[in-house]
Amino acid sequence: MFRGDHPLRRILPLVDGALADLSAEFAALYAPIGRPSIPPEKLLRALLLQGFYSVRSERQLMEQLDYNLLFRWFTGLGIDDPVWDVTVFTKNRDRLLRDDIAAKFFRAVLGQPEVKALLSDEHFTVDGTLIEAWASMKSFKPKDETGGEPPTGGAGRNAERDFHGEKRTNATHASTTDPDARLIRRGRGKEAKLCHMGHLLMENRNGLIIDTMLTPATGTAERDAAEAMLARQAGRHRTTLGADKGYDTRDLVAAVRALNVTPHVAQTTGRRSAIDGRTTRHPGYAVSQRVRKRIEEGFGWIKTTSGFRKTRHRGTARAGWLFTLTAAACNLVRLPKLLAVT
Repeated sequence: MFRGDHPLRRILPLVDGALADLSAEFAALYAPIGRPSIPPEKLLRALLLQGFYSVRSERQLMEQLDYNLLFRWFTGLGIDDPVWDVTVFTKNRDRLLRDDIAAKFFRAVLGQPEVKALLSDEHFTVDGTLIEAWASMKSFKPKDETGGEPPTGGAGRNAERDFHGEKRTNATHASTTDPDARLIRRGRGKEAKLCHMGHLLMENRNGLIIDTMLTPATGTAERDAAEAMLARQAGRHRTTLGADKGYDTRDLVAAVRALNVTPHVAQTTGRRSAIDGRTTRHPGYAVSQRVRKRIEEGFGWIKTTSGFRKTRHRGTARAGWLFTLTAAACNLVRLPKLLAVT
């Protein structure tokens, strides 16, 4: 049906292996009685296609499944099988959220024997990026506000509003659309936006993502997530962690060293750095600083190709679930070429 060298043909065995490892998890999700629902294996395959092919919404994904034979083949739908209703699809996706199936699938892909051989367990890189929330700035209102604000210009849902002279902070205001979103500005001269913050931990050998987190966008979110993801990594041997200047703080450096990790963090300029010559004199420090920039490739694919520059869901839990699954899709795109080389 499709050419033999099609990329999905090489991705499918990796997906099948990971889903087979999760069969017991899927069996525990559904009761033995009642109407049959969407098989979770097919649901996850469809969501992976959404990331692979930059499908903007689940409604458009169902439309693609209706006529696209390639999508039907990868998902496991027969040529005459009916396509699921988008509302039913969304409800079943939320059922997988409760057991954190995305994180288990992410780990199952990395746990495949041929994939595990590609991963480094000694050298890592961490970074974070802002993910714009699915919420309008007009929804950022005072927390103690009981009723809606009167429109200042015109009626309707999207009435004009004048923000000039109004002081708004995360301590006093919150979004009524996505309460987990935080108002943050990334750098001087840039506008403030309602955002979440996505974090990736990358191994340095082949640049594969090995852990993810999505947290509220706070000033310490990157450093807190770095410490949490490092603590989840198995092993007691000494490792290294590359990072940019935003991680050059005494608290993080001390916490990382307590985990038996050498912080290969870029040194800040203009103030005293927490990294001194005892770390920077080693050749490995320069290697980590060169390799750490590859983590931007993962962020670039997730935010551009997969369309995750702005979340399609509200709330840290739901958006984080999809962020992890999208990171798994990013790994699956790169793995066939890496496996072919090895």
